Amino acid sequence: MKKLCLLLLMFFSLCGFRYNDVEYPMPDYSRNSAEWHARNDAYIPGEAELQAIMGRASENKFKFAMKSDDYDGDGIPNQYDPSPYDWRETGYNPFGALAFLNWDHQWNYFAYKGKNLDQAIASIKKAGITFVRVDFSWGDIEMEQGKLNFEKYDRMVKLLSDNNIRILAIFSYCAGWASSSPDYLWCFPPKENKFFTDYVTAVVKRYKNKVKYWEVWNEPDSRTYWRPQDMLVSYATLLKETYLAAKKEDPSCKILVGGLAEGYKLEWLYKAGGQDYFDIVNFHVLISPLRPSPFKAAQSAIVQVRKIMARFGDEKKRMWITELGCPGVPKDLPIQQWWNGPNPDEQQQADWVKAVYTDLVKEERVDKIFWAFFRDTKNHFGNGVDFFGLVRDDFSEKPSYLALKEITKKWKGPR
Repeated sequence: MKKLCLLLLMFFSLCGFRYNDVEYPMPDYSRNSAEWHARNDAYIPGEAELQAIMGRASENKFKFAMKSDDYDGDGIPNQYDPSPYDWRETGYNPFGALAFLNWDHQWNYFAYKGKNLDQAIASIKKAGITFVRVDFSWGDIEMEQGKLNFEKYDRMVKLLSDNNIRILAIFSYCAGWASSSPDYLWCFPPKENKFFTDYVTAVVKRYKNKVKYWEVWNEPDSRTYWRPQDMLVSYATLLKETYLAAKKEDPSCKILVGGLAEGYKLEWLYKAGGQDYFDIVNFHVLISPLRPSPFKAAQSAIVQVRKIMARFGDEKKRMWITELGCPGVPKDLPIQQWWNGPNPDEQQQADWVKAVYTDLVKEERVDKIFWAFFRDTKNHFGNGVDFFGLVRDDFSEKPSYLALKEITKKWKGPR
């Protein structure tokens, strides 16, 4: 399959790709370094993906009205971009953040309503963060069955796209009307998976030109987010049906596991038959930098996941850590400690950011690390977790933000 894909790419390279009387040759990947291939071969489009990408380009030929060294405007020169006609980030830039940009509800104090959203995205871009993880809440989009409202997400996607920031969109959680819970709780699976996949199809159809990475739920291995717990058996079924629905609408999209709270539970998903229904392994590593040897603990979590993948013959897939963070609490501020013990202060948080984005990003097959969170959450959790942000609630920059900004400035991806 991969050889055929490469032959197809060579064919397009020889023939050229022509729209509006302008020729767009496919890149010659043979020029790229071994490091580039190690991090990006998994992102070279397969046959179905390539056809979908070319189809998108054909539908949007106005995008390619003039010659460019970056056809899709993603900031990656065509010769290094595995999918130069498809607005899709690849493995060599690791800088992501979990940002609750969809929060404009009373229960979250309308955190990103109006100008706050614009300010947040400008700050994200300034930091050099190229990817955000954000909920595309089913309950927001389809409050009533069959009545879809995309207004909020249209604005968010446009702002992020205009600023060349990629999106990892989470299909989350259960709309109240569809919940299998007698109390209509959001953390229960839907009473019929078709309700969920109908929402998935509608969302992918609307955003497939700008959103290429979709995560199915969040922490389904945690009782906080999925009830009742059954060792991911029911989740595996939902994952399969979601994967098939999303790929049918956009074969070039990538599906991620709902970020696992504990990476070792990936084994449950394999045993439940989920192996063929995700493209990227996605898990969380939330370790206190105040504990003994925190870096080794983070490495151990990664190695553990890698071993599970190898045991099930799935070692070629890439890994994204979609939540890694800790509090950064101002000194002498009396805040209840987080679940991992005493709260780090702002400088200790910054030191952990430096360690993560200079050393942990070098771990084998780890392509992206999303810092949790981008901005402090004012009085939401009632403990140190409210201070996970790289910026404070008023958007003032913490030492951790400045540390990350300095690292992103110096980053040079493999060529």
